[in-house]
Amino acid sequence: MGNYKTYRYIWVVVLVFAGCNDFLDVNPDNRVELNDLDKAQQLLTNAYSVASPTFTDWMTDDFTYTFGTTIRPAHAQMYAWEDVNTSPDEQDTPDYFWYETYAAIAHANEVLAVLDELPVDSDEDQAKKLAVEAEALLTRAYGHFMLVNMFGEHYETSTSALGIPYVTKPETTFLAEYERLSVSRVYSRIEDDLVEGLEKLDDSFYSNSGKYHFNQNAALAFASRFYLYKGDRIRSLQYSNQLLGDNPQAYIRDFNSTEYQAAKSSIDGYPQLYSGVDEPANLLLMRKISLMQRTDFAFGIEENYYGQLFASNPFGATDERENPAFVKGLNALFPLRYESLFERSSLNSNTGTPYHIGVMFRGEEVLFNRIEANIYSGNLTDALADFQLLTDRRYSGVADLTLTLDRLRTFFGADNEPSFTNQLILLNYLLIERRKEFIAQGMRWFDIKRFGMEVTHQYGDSGSATLTADDPRKILQIPQSAQDVGGLEANPR
Repeated sequence: MGNYKTYRYIWVVVLVFAGCNDFLDVNPDNRVELNDLDKAQQLLTNAYSVASPTFTDWMTDDFTYTFGTTIRPAHAQMYAWEDVNTSPDEQDTPDYFWYETYAAIAHANEVLAVLDELPVDSDEDQAKKLAVEAEALLTRAYGHFMLVNMFGEHYETSTSALGIPYVTKPETTFLAEYERLSVSRVYSRIEDDLVEGLEKLDDSFYSNSGKYHFNQNAALAFASRFYLYKGDRIRSLQYSNQLLGDNPQAYIRDFNSTEYQAAKSSIDGYPQLYSGVDEPANLLLMRKISLMQRTDFAFGIEENYYGQLFASNPFGATDERENPAFVKGLNALFPLRYESLFERSSLNSNTGTPYHIGVMFRGEEVLFNRIEANIYSGNLTDALADFQLLTDRRYSGVADLTLTLDRLRTFFGADNEPSFTNQLILLNYLLIERRKEFIAQGMRWFDIKRFGMEVTHQYGDSGSATLTADDPRKILQIPQSAQDVGGLEANPR
C-alpha cells in the first residue's frame, strides 16, 4: 500500500511537521500566483481535509477486536485508547487528521490573505469575491471545529480547558510556535467565521450540484451541529428549522423506496446511491483518504451485536439500515456505506491511495439535532413527530409503525417507572437511533464524549478494558511533532 502525500500548491508550514532540509528544498517561486478570483476559488478545493474522522469509531463501543484482518500497530493503539505517535502520512490516525486538517486550513488562510488584493472589475466579481471569502471562512471554521472536538474537551461554557491553536494567517516563518487557546475561545472564533461565512455565502458560483463545497444547506447543517455541541439549543433549532423547513422528509433518505431496495443487490450501486450527489439527504461530500471502507483492515462490528442492535426497536419491525453488510474478518460485519475506491500512483501501478466519499453533513443529522434540541427544550410532541418521520423511512414489515411514548415506555421496560421521565425516554431512544443511523461513519465517538459514556473493549482472548466516563484519554493526544516543534502543551494522561 503506497503512502499518501499531499502535494502543496502554496508555500506554507502547518504546525511544522516537515524536516528542515525538505523545507529549504522548496523553491517559493514555484507556487501558484493567486492573482485572480478563479485561482483563489480553485485553491479552496484543497481547503477540505482529506483525512477521515471515521477512525474514531475504532475507539467506540460499536467496534470489537476483529480476527482475520490486518491490524496495524496504530490501529491496535487506538483500539486500546493509547497515544498514537506515527508519521503524519499514515492515514486513519490522530496525527494524520491533525496534519491534513491544518494543511486544509492553511489553504483557506492563503485565500483569505490575498482576497482584498485581487482585481474586482464588476458587480459580479464583487459577489464572487464574497462567495469565495464565505467558503474560505466556512472551511476554516469546520476544520478547527473538528480538531477541537478531537483534541480538546467537549465544550462547556465555563471551561478553560486547553483546546487547539486557531490559525488565521498564512505561515511566513519556519519553526513557528503556537498557542493552544481554551476550548471556549476556539468555539468563539469558529462562531465568528461560521456566522460571517453564512452571511456572505452564495451557492450560484459553484459548478454542478455544489455538494463538494460548503453550499447553503451544508452551512446550515454545520451551524445546527455547532450550536448543539455548544449547548445553544435555541440557535441549533433555528438553523435546523431553516434547513428542514416545512418539508423535512425531502432531506431524509427513504430506505423503503424502490431505488434503495433495488440497490441492495449491488455492492457498488448501493454505496454510490448512498453517498451520491443526487441523494437529497447528502449536503456536503468530501473525498477521504482512508482504510475504513476496506474489509481486510482493522476492526469491524461484532456480528451478534450487529444483529441485536438493528433488531432492537419498539415495533418488532425490520430495520432497513441493517443490510446490506459485508463480512469483515472472522467475527465481524461492516455496513455497506462506502464504495471502496483506489487511486493508482500511475496507470500501470499496483500501489496508490485508498479512499472513499464521506458524507460529512446530511439531512438526517439535522433532524436528529432538532430532535435533541426539542427534547431538552421540553418540546416532546415535536420530537415525536420527527421520530415518526424517521420511523416511516427506516422500518418495514409490520402494519403499525406509530411511535408513541407509551410504546417507548414498554420498549424500555419503564411502564411503571415514573422516575424514567418522558424526556429521558426520548433521549435514550435518540441515542439508539443515532447509533444505528451513523454506525461506522465517525459520529459515535463525539456522542460518547458529549454524553460521558463508558466504553468497554474486548481484547480478543486476553481480557477487556474500560474507558470511563471522565477518562482523559477521550481527548486525543496532541501529535508529538506539534509538541516538540510547535511548542504545544500535551494533553494530561
